[in-house]
Amino acid sequence: WYQRRVRGSHLRLILYTYSNMSSGWQSYVDTNLVGTGLVSVAAIAGHDGSIWANTAGFNVTADEVKKLLAGFADPGPLRASGLFIAGEKYLVLKADDRSIYGKKGTGGVVTVKTAQSILVGLYNEKIQPGQCANVVEKLADYLIE
Repeated sequence: WYQRRVRGSHLRLILYTYSNMSSGWQSYVDTNLVGTGLVSVAAIAGHDGSIWANTAGFNVTADEVKKLLAGFADPGPLRASGLFIAGEKYLVLKADDRSIYGKKGTGGVVTVKTAQSILVGLYNEKIQPGQCANVVEKLADYLIE
């Protein structure tokens, strides 16, 4: 029924709107996170686990996002077994209802929850953890406003 009602220009409008929403989130990843040079790779996900945008090759799974989201409410399991992002395990350094930070070797991860999304930013040995955290937290503040 729905397919028959959506024809021609209406379908193009729906696809155009979806495409622009996706590219808008991708712009945040490419420009506001990775583009700063202070985040190595990044992703933005919805609270349902869907990945809205990410750096090419940075494959955060829906299951990882859901476990991360649960960690904002109860960080105990993440502290005990680690935080997994894109298949890599991070030691949790900080966890509260807004931000979860993790470390692995000389790199790490900064995650911040907003009302509708979760921002994930990784840093490598060339980036100071505080610089990455500042970029990700500021974008979250902007999205929350």
